[in-house]
Parts: sequence; C-alpha cells; structure tokens
Amino acid sequence: MYLAHSAKGNIPEQSYQEHVCNVHKMALSNAERAGAYSRYGTCMKDAVALAALYHDLGKLAPENQNVLKGRSRSSLPLNHVDAGVAALQSRGLSLAENLAALFVYSHHIGLQSLPDENAKGKGNVFRDISLNQEGKSVKEIIDKSLRDYLDVHKSFLTELTEMQETERSVIAPTPLFMRMSLSCLVDADHTDTARHYNNVIPDGEIQLQPEKRLTLLDNYVSKLAEKNKRKKVSQREQERNKLRQQIYDVCRNALPSDKGMITCDSPVGTGKTTAIMAHLLSVAKAKCLRRVFVVLPFTNIIDQSVDIYRDALVLDGENREKVIAAHHHKAEFEDLGTRAFSFLWNAPITVTTAVQFFETLASNHPASLRKLHQIAGSAIFIDEAHAALPASLWAQAWKWLQELVKDWGCYIVLASGSLNRFWELEEFSEPPSEGIPELVQDNVREMAMKVETMRVNYPERQKKPLNIDELCAWIREMQGPRLLILNTVHSAAAAAKRLYELHGNKKYVEHLSTSLAPIHRSEILKRVKQRLKTHGDNDWTLVATSCVEAGIDFSFRTAAREFCSLASTIQTAGRVNRSGEYAESALYGFQIFTDGYLKEHPAFKTSAKLLKQLYDEKKIAPEFCTEAMRREVREKNQVSANSNPIIIAERKKDFPSVEEQFKIITSNTVTAIIDKELREKIERHEKVSFVELQQKSVAIYSNKIDEYALKPLKGFNDLYAWMLEYDSVFLGYMAGVLKMTNDPNNYFA
Repeated sequence: MYLAHSAKGNIPEQSYQEHVCNVHKMALSNAERAGAYSRYGTCMKDAVALAALYHDLGKLAPENQNVLKGRSRSSLPLNHVDAGVAALQSRGLSLAENLAALFVYSHHIGLQSLPDENAKGKGNVFRDISLNQEGKSVKEIIDKSLRDYLDVHKSFLTELTEMQETERSVIAPTPLFMRMSLSCLVDADHTDTARHYNNVIPDGEIQLQPEKRLTLLDNYVSKLAEKNKRKKVSQREQERNKLRQQIYDVCRNALPSDKGMITCDSPVGTGKTTAIMAHLLSVAKAKCLRRVFVVLPFTNIIDQSVDIYRDALVLDGENREKVIAAHHHKAEFEDLGTRAFSFLWNAPITVTTAVQFFETLASNHPASLRKLHQIAGSAIFIDEAHAALPASLWAQAWKWLQELVKDWGCYIVLASGSLNRFWELEEFSEPPSEGIPELVQDNVREMAMKVETMRVNYPERQKKPLNIDELCAWIREMQGPRLLILNTVHSAAAAAKRLYELHGNKKYVEHLSTSLAPIHRSEILKRVKQRLKTHGDNDWTLVATSCVEAGIDFSFRTAAREFCSLASTIQTAGRVNRSGEYAESALYGFQIFTDGYLKEHPAFKTSAKLLKQLYDEKKIAPEFCTEAMRREVREKNQVSANSNPIIIAERKKDFPSVEEQFKIITSNTVTAIIDKELREKIERHEKVSFVELQQKSVAIYSNKIDEYALKPLKGFNDLYAWMLEYDSVFLGYMAGVLKMTNDPNNYFA
C-alpha cells in the first residue's frame, strides 16, 4: 500500500488513494460552491480538481514511501510537490493545467512571485531546480522517474484520471482568482489531514436561512422598541428612538443596489448594527447568498456586536457560537469544536476584524488563504469603514472590493457615522468611482443629521498646547461625567494617575486602554456603563485611548479629544450625549505639550495639523470627512492609485510583495501574558484555549522587550511574561512602566 500520511500514535497510516480521493472531492466541492457565484466558475473548478488530483504525486517516490512507512525517521527526502507540477506541465498547455501546476507548487510554500518564477527560464517555472549533495537537481530526479509515479497513480485513480478533461478557458485570471482557487485546494488538503488524525473538523455547514433570521431580527427590534417606549426618556430621545425604527424599516425594505455596493452614512446611535444586518439578510434572500460577514475596525468592539447578533439571530436548537462566529485573531489556540466556524469562516454569520478580512485578501500564505473561498457569494458589512484601513491601503483594497462584487457575487455595505468617500478621490481610484448609492434616503439622513447637530456642540479648540497639570486642571472644570481621550497608552495612563493624585478619590477617575488585558478591560467597561446609568453619579472622568471611539455604547456629558483625525473626532462625539439626555453637551479639541509625562503619537502629526485648520474653518462635521482625507493624502504627497507600489506588485502577481506591503497594523508587537498561572500552563505545554490566551495578555512593542524586561516563555518565540507591576483595576501594565520613569520630579515614583 502506498501512503500519503504515516501512522501517528494509535492512529493508523492513510493510503495515498484515500487521501487523494478525499482531497479531490472536497476541493472540487469548494470550487463548485464558490464558483457558482463567479464568471470564473468553470476554469476554477477544472484547475482546482486537477491540482487536487496531482498535489501529492511525489509522495509515491520510493525514498518518500520509506519515510512514510516508518523505515526512516527523517523528513521526506524528495520534494513531493515537484512531481505534481511536472505531471501537469507534461499534460498540455491549457489554462487550467497551467493554473493547476501553480496551485500544486504553492499549496505548501504559498504563492510566489510570478516574475521571479518566469526569470528561472523556460522549463523551470514552478519547478524545484535546487541541487542535492550529489549536484543533481530535484527536477532532474523527478523527470527521470515521473512515468513510474504516474503509472502507480493511475492504477489507483483510473476513473478520476480519465474523467479529468478540461475546457479551453479563455480568461485572464486575476491574482484574487488565484488566491481564491488555491484556498479551495489548501482547505481540502488540511481538512482531510485533520480528520484523519482526529483533529475534529465538523462535517457540513450551518445554512444562513436569511428569511427565518430576518423574522427573528424583526421580532428582536420590535421588542426593543416596545421596551424603549415604556421608559421615561426625554423628548429628544423619543425622537431618536423613532428615527432608529425608521432607519431600520428603510434598510430592511430597501432593494439591493444594482451596483452590488451601497453606503450607509448615518450618525452614531442610529441603530446601524441591526438595520444593516436586516438589509443584508434581505439581500441574501433575494440573491441566494450563503454567508454574512461583519467587518469591524477594532478587536475590542467585536463582543458587543456578537452578543447582539447571538441574541437576535439564532434559531431554536442552534449553537450560538457556531451560528455567529467571532474571529478575533489567528485562532491557533482555539477549541477545535468551534474552530471551523470562526478561524475557517465556515459559519453563516462571521464577525471579524478589518485586519483579518483585508490581510486575508492580501495574503500569499496557505494557512491564511485557507478560508478565503468562503467569501464568495457573501453579504459583507464593513462597519466604521473610516477606521478600517490606513489611507495608504485603500487604493488596492478598493480594487479587491470591486472585484468581489463583480466576479464573486458579493454584496457590500460600507457604513460609518463619519464616512470618508475615498473612492471619489483620484489618489485611491483612477478614474474616481462615483454613483455608489446611499442606503438611507436623503430626507431620513437629513433628519438624522439634524438630531446629530442638536446632540453635541464643538466649541473652539484649545489654542495652546497643554502640559499634564494644565490638562488635568482644565478637565476638572468641565461638567461631568467627562471623557478624556489621548493618542497614546502612556499619555492616557499618566493623565489618569495624575487626576487620581490631584483628587485623592479612586472613584473620581476611571481608565481604559490596551494597557489592560481584555479580561480587565471588560470589567472596567461594565463598571463605566453602569456608572453612566446611575442617576447623580456625575463628578468623574474616564481617561481612555481611541479604543473607546467606535462601537461602544457610552454617553458622556462632556468630552475632550487630543487632536487626531476629523473622523476620529466625529467618532468621539458619538460617545457624547448619545441619547440626548443632556440639555447641553460639548466636545473640545486640544493638543498636548510633550513634557515627558505626555507623549505625542508621531503617526497623527499630519492629521492633527489639518484638524486644527478644520476647527478654525468651522468644518467639524461628518460631511467634511472626505475633504479631510483629501487634504491628508495631499499633505503626505501620497502616490496616485496607478503608481501605488502595492497595486503595481498585485498587477505583476508578485504575491509575497503584496502580502509584505499590505499591513494594516505596521507596529511590531509581541504578546505578554500577565497571568502567572497561565504562563506556567503554557510552559508545561498544557492545553490552553485561544480565548484564555487573548483575555489574559497585552500587546507590547517589540522595541520595548529589553526596556520592560519581558521574559521569554520557554519553547515559544513570540510569547513573553510580563514581570513588572500590573494593576488589574486601573492602569494595567502602565503601572509598572510609569514607576520606571527616572525623572526626579516624577509624579509616579
């Protein structure tokens, strides 16, 4: 018997025939389901099926079989991928066969640079021309024995081999098509291997059933409206509740955009979370879409949306976690029972981050690409789109979104309370794209904007930079409850600590930033929300970073925001007088004096400069967000769309370069675990859930590893132990950092 996988412990070996048949069946199924929404469907199916059939051909080499059968303990001595490439290239020159050769070549190492491959010369493309100790190339060895491998292969798989005839497709496959097709193969290969070794992967998938879930959502919103009617609220809040219901009805009943893309530029607090979901479910029903993706800019706001959707959209008898999947990060530590529904995007509704969504589109790595094919035929809600990506990445991202709509049957909603219509700028789209319809009619949007302008005032900015004492004195004069947002974790912690020292009462100040592990942020978040609901509890301040700007249901009387972008300012305003409960409210803008206690964020220097101009021009309103973005792009002299290096690399099919350049979070961080028991479990190599790891750790800049004396965890390259002081109820890891300040006048010694 020829093997594909060796025995492991109590698990027997897997035959070559079984593995190839399983992978072929699953890969073809993946391609058929994704391809059903694509004009590339036939070519995709043919290429993926061929690739699946030959992907492990080189494992038939005698030297590889010796290892697989346990006669040798080394890794496979001969590159088993090269034989499949050679076999496919020997079949002919059809597009499907050439693509299949690419997919076989890439299914372990990832998609490589096609210009580099072509530079290897005719006959060497996708082949392994590396030399062994005897000076022979893998290509030579494989070519010499290829006929023998094929004879064995066909003897097991005669029926599959004979039926695999391909059409002569005449298309120009795009890089996204190549990623999508490779995804079908990689997912099938990994899934079959996982099943064989009892790493449980659920069979089948949970159906979206949009009509049933839409009915549930209608009932949820209706009950919420009835509950709000029974509350004693201000006239302004009554108007806002009516507006929320109106926006929900408009979105729910709106016809799908014939462009496959629509915007929802509606102020914060107008119920976009449920209203847009209603629209997407309605569209999914009309267009027979199979999934819904909700893409959020920040990890910390995922849970709130997930909780709403799980309460509103899960049918009787269904598993909440598998129907509404939350994909925070790479889920290597995730429980295998739910991994397919989150990490593999196999759930009917997935809530994920912009980092995960867009970097998957950009990736060349098999592990990341594995889930990509699940996007085809999906409704996609990109919430807080203004914060989803840095400006420099939108040009290529916009091309991918357009391609998902045009070629992969997707339907996209771009939503924000401060939407940058970046597609109208030539720096992002050449020619600029126009005519993307608005989901909410003009009269309803005007009504919403009227309510928005009544909700919060924008007084003139602070003209003079403030040091820490001036900032704290200024904040203490404002009406509470107060929200103070600074641009860095260090500044937020320093200001919070100083406010506490000046007032002498722990209840006077709360602090919320990523210096706290998620498990502790969650507790503080609950406490803050409760305090905001407590009548008479007004004289206190929440000091925070931008982590509270979007998606969190706060309502403060007054806020002060360190200069950043206009979009961030508008989002902060969404945390002020959110329900119209205050007769007067205000959001102030200011800049800091960097005196050692307060730290300036270099990334915001340009946007802060432009924001000061907009303040002086009295242009602090959502309708000026696109103009603000235009000014920032031109201030930074960013290249035009067609000279953008990422777009050029994508056009050339230089996949590693695209992946390398398309980084949403460019800062290099490591994970530091703050819980001693968890650290010890990891070092003992005990099973640890991803959720526990994520909840009890913080992200630390790599260049601070030595300064903060992080301790590497044994056996892990990217996990560290936090050894300085950690304050779980107030300052998080910044409690230890602030004590390290050597200034003799340090407030925090």
